[in-house]
Amino acid sequence: MQTQNVLEMQGICKSFPGVRALHNVSFTLRRGEVHALMGENGAGKSTLIKVMTGVYEKDAGKITIEGKTIHFRSPQDAQDFGVGTVYQEITLCPNLTVAENMFIGRGRYAFVNWKRMKEKTTRLLDSLGIPARPTQQLSSCSLAVQQMIAIARAIDMDCKILILDEPTSSLDEDEVQKLFSLMRELKSRGVGIVFVTHFLDQVYEISDRITVLRNGEFIGEYDASSLPQFELVSKMMGKALDDVSQIKKHEIPAHDGSEPVFEARGLSSAAGVKPFDFTIRKGEVNGFTGLLGSGRSESVRAIYAADKVTGGDIKMNGKKVKIAEPIHAMKLGIGYLPEDRKGDGIIADLSVRDNIILALQVLAGFSKPFSRKQAEAFADEYIKRLNIKTASTNTPIKSLSGGNQQKVILGRWLLTQPEYLILDEPTRGIDVGTKVEIQKLVLKLAEDGVSVTFISSEIEEMLRTCSRMIVMKDRAIV
Repeated sequence: MQTQNVLEMQGICKSFPGVRALHNVSFTLRRGEVHALMGENGAGKSTLIKVMTGVYEKDAGKITIEGKTIHFRSPQDAQDFGVGTVYQEITLCPNLTVAENMFIGRGRYAFVNWKRMKEKTTRLLDSLGIPARPTQQLSSCSLAVQQMIAIARAIDMDCKILILDEPTSSLDEDEVQKLFSLMRELKSRGVGIVFVTHFLDQVYEISDRITVLRNGEFIGEYDASSLPQFELVSKMMGKALDDVSQIKKHEIPAHDGSEPVFEARGLSSAAGVKPFDFTIRKGEVNGFTGLLGSGRSESVRAIYAADKVTGGDIKMNGKKVKIAEPIHAMKLGIGYLPEDRKGDGIIADLSVRDNIILALQVLAGFSKPFSRKQAEAFADEYIKRLNIKTASTNTPIKSLSGGNQQKVILGRWLLTQPEYLILDEPTRGIDVGTKVEIQKLVLKLAEDGVSVTFISSEIEEMLRTCSRMIVMKDRAIV
């Protein structure tokens, strides 16, 4: 007789040097259900998923799949048992084609049937409505399309357990609904789905059950239909959530007579951004909004010269300046937190300390390195100020949760004492508590006179933080 649970994890423990990541954690997954795994950043969600998928070996506990006790020693072991995974950070190969990414590591023989691979990829992409070609290089696809390709790869492996770690973080609303349609279809086929997200509305729209972790421990398992949203947040944080109601925008009158801190006229870039005008004043928080692909990120990348600027004039505090590359922007007091945290933000193999001091060291020059004592002092200050959860300043940043990595990048720029800070999706993939912390930090910076440009896919967040919003469509300001 088959058990109803396709996956059971009991008493799972996992530790790393100086960190107890999981302690006596349990999790069950039924056939044909979506089970949300919830918790703040650092709660242990990613670690539990990596134990589920053979990336990490558990220190203690028991795992069974369809009633059979198993012990994964590698991701291949997990795949052999029908476990498919899409991680929070895209783990495909950007220098390969879409078709090659779809089938890499899945062939049993040295021979590759390229024609069959392309044909199968075409059918899969068409069936899922993914706007990509089999021969297209993955790096030429947007983050949203890359995420959907990763999901398609997992779905195509005939898995009975599908783990989706923040799959919607790069998707717009239409793409989210398309993914949810796929998830419902998979449910009807008996596939069990583990769903990790920080979008609470999505949890309640698609999930049947919810398991909450906090500080590496199991808090409880609940039916989604009987757990109110505010109660879920309280269980995740270990306290009542009343901080959102305390957030108050730093309003600046539309015509206060002050000179703009930053002003651009006819700014355009090689990324296809059409000429636009833009100003921001001291202590103002403004936002770029629009659908995915509207040009939000490309516009702020033009401001920072992360993409080649092809036209326009720029003034800083009323003085005409040239910003042809990021170092010019940095020297003018402009900081930029990029949308792609993994690809453009963190230096994965460096420590938390070295990631925090990086921008300041660039400004000082690498011929004048900071002493170890200075670097430690800088890092300690922002670890405490931003409540970064790390075992030490020497911990590799890649071992931190996504939210704590984001705080490190914020600390990097705050250390330079910027006059103008650009934040592109600073709360994407971040838990509710950390999201509120970042929103309050942004408004505190504005009160202190820092100008902030804020981009978010969540309109409610924009309305809470921004005093002015700029709407984008087709890479132009509407």
